[in-house]
Amino acid sequence: MFNYLEASYIKEFIQKALVEDVGDGDHTSLATVPANTIGKAQLLVKDQGILAGVELAKMIFAEVDASLAVATHLSDGMAIEKGQIVLTVEGAARSILTAERLVLNCMQRMSGIATYTHKMVQLLEGTKTQLLDTRKTTPNFRLCEKWACRIGGAVNHRYALFDMILIKDNHVDYAGGIGNAIAQALAYLQTTQKNLAIEIEVRNLTELEEVLAIGQVQRIMLDNFSFDDLRQAVRLINGQYITEASGGINETTIRQYAECGVDYISSGALTHQIKSLDLSLKAVK
Repeated sequence: MFNYLEASYIKEFIQKALVEDVGDGDHTSLATVPANTIGKAQLLVKDQGILAGVELAKMIFAEVDASLAVATHLSDGMAIEKGQIVLTVEGAARSILTAERLVLNCMQRMSGIATYTHKMVQLLEGTKTQLLDTRKTTPNFRLCEKWACRIGGAVNHRYALFDMILIKDNHVDYAGGIGNAIAQALAYLQTTQKNLAIEIEVRNLTELEEVLAIGQVQRIMLDNFSFDDLRQAVRLINGQYITEASGGINETTIRQYAECGVDYISSGALTHQIKSLDLSLKAVK
């Protein structure tokens, strides 16, 4: 799988985010805070959940000003509650102020995602099923959202369109059927010499039987199946392929889907239906 957490990719994300926010200068800080002012601030927890984004915050502070000293007191993946101090940052006050909003925006949303993901993962305890994230992410913020899902205990699915072939219902319909879609995918991989796994989505047991007759895929996504059909699908597949259940799965139904015996459950809700955790960065006088 594509390693989106390489330092170069994270650095590029931070630089683009700073360009968006700072533009030609943090004029409020430049106007009101003397250049030689040294400050100290604490990142405070005002909510309850799972912490995410600490390592990213350290990289943001370093990108804004390498001379800032950051001391972390809590780590990614830890359970947090109101009143705790995540980290302390000390150095040029202007630099702390410039980094403040980007740090908070990232950490609040990442912590919200990690918190909800952790909750969903806990509901799977005792089953063999693992939780997957999806591409239902915020444009230009996917790196952080996928990272937060991982911190919360989910397994990252494909990062983007380029690191896997996932033949979904629209691909099948445009290709002229399951047989054509698989054949054309295999021909494409042969022509391009790309080493990509193939996953195909099926909408019912009839489509599943067609895939099983053809083979030559690595994963089968069982989309919007009833519990009875999902159990039958798992029996038919019989361990030949990795199985993934998807489609409107939420915290009230995820356990029942897992008990049908699938290897993975994917949920877009991990990234598009969450509440950010409340964090704040406060100056220490």
